[in-house]
Amino acid sequence: MDASPAPLHTPRKRPLVEGLGTLMIERVPSYGNKFLYSLGFLSMISFLVLLVTGLVMVFFGPNWWLTTRTGGYMRSLHLWATQAFVLFMILHLLIVFFTSGFKKPRRLTWVIGVVMLFVVLAETEFGYILRGDFSSQWRSLQGADFYNGAGMGSWVNPLNYAQVYGIHIAFIPLALLALLGMHYLLVRVLGIAEPYRKDVVAPTVKANHTLLFVRGGVTLVVLLLLAVVLPSPYLSPVTIETVATQDPNLMATTLVKEFDRSSDTAGYMDNIDPYTFDTRAVFIDAPYAKLVAAQPGTTDSMAAFKGLSADGQTAALKALSDYYGSTDPDPQAVPKGPATDIVTALTNMAAAGLYEPALLSSDLGSKAASTGTYADRFLADTGALEEQASQLGITTEQYGMIREETGHAPGAWWLSPIGLLNHTVLANDDNGDRDAAILFGSLLITMLAFPFIPYVNRLPDVLKVHALVWRKERKAARTAATERTKAGM
Repeated sequence: MDASPAPLHTPRKRPLVEGLGTLMIERVPSYGNKFLYSLGFLSMISFLVLLVTGLVMVFFGPNWWLTTRTGGYMRSLHLWATQAFVLFMILHLLIVFFTSGFKKPRRLTWVIGVVMLFVVLAETEFGYILRGDFSSQWRSLQGADFYNGAGMGSWVNPLNYAQVYGIHIAFIPLALLALLGMHYLLVRVLGIAEPYRKDVVAPTVKANHTLLFVRGGVTLVVLLLLAVVLPSPYLSPVTIETVATQDPNLMATTLVKEFDRSSDTAGYMDNIDPYTFDTRAVFIDAPYAKLVAAQPGTTDSMAAFKGLSADGQTAALKALSDYYGSTDPDPQAVPKGPATDIVTALTNMAAAGLYEPALLSSDLGSKAASTGTYADRFLADTGALEEQASQLGITTEQYGMIREETGHAPGAWWLSPIGLLNHTVLANDDNGDRDAAILFGSLLITMLAFPFIPYVNRLPDVLKVHALVWRKERKAARTAATERTKAGM
């Protein structure tokens, strides 16, 4: 008597376009009605909430979502929909990974899903940049360094609000719609991945669409409630005016560094526009010329400064640098001369709220002026943004920009790995942004290629997490095997 067991599961063969007359999948493996197999649908529900809230916010504008109660609620709902979208996408990808749902013929489905995840992660950061608070300022500066390190600074400048606005509300959403359409079409044609293991019994059953939509409804209600209970925080952005008002010496110190071209921006070792401007021309010459033009009869100290010899100019700026570089500069001991008069005038101009508008209206021919890059780079040179970020715990040294400003909302927790790298492996790396971009790109390539790499793509079998997902189906397989063994005795 032959007691060798027969295969416990034979995947059913299905026509490529079986059942395409309906939008929803009608027949699924028995585990297809579990919550873990609803994650893709819940991701789509979250994405629809993002589209609706985003369109409403675009229609009414930043002032509405920053100053009104209804706008603030819409901003909060948009935030929580983002949280849900990223969470469901990551969980969905993990379930597909651990159950080897990327195997042939579903490799393309996996590739599209991975591309979507990385596009969504970029989209979330563009969204933070557009929010209009301190977080926007900080993230735009960090993003600019990252994209430059990745060699993409010629195409993407996070300091350019108008460009980011277009990317966030049009380019990426349209790309995501296309990717989602292709992804779902493949799932609709191929169906939910059936067990590839013979120790799993999963009969085909009718898909429970009612349960699916109930889960979607519950998700929507939870998002609506979270937007009330935990609203999106807001902390006013730092401005050049506030820096000049609260700490005139810091303002003057920064102006001197721009004047003698010793600031971080002046030493920016990148050839990507708009980071290659002359800081003296932008931060000193242009605004001072506007100040003199607006006040007829004012003594033009710039003409007097330029009348000095090269050595005289260098000596005057060094004297100012030494003065403001001291621990507690004495106002009575400030060096005299045209350079001091220029710095003092510009400091007063900034305190009056006129310096930043002068930078925005600069006519030096660079696109950096109208985009706000000049103002952001000047603020970065003051160090005020970094100090504020450190106090709020949202610097990369503190494991990524994973916290909101007030610390009571979830924040961009998905950036924790980048923050961890910056805090450990890249902590002493002078080219940290470049190397982080390389690591990030390597991860993307590895994930895209994973289904095609022999032996490596068997990792889920080694981890055996599928045993938790298919627990009931494996139990059914063992029961069936036992019954067959008894029947064969």
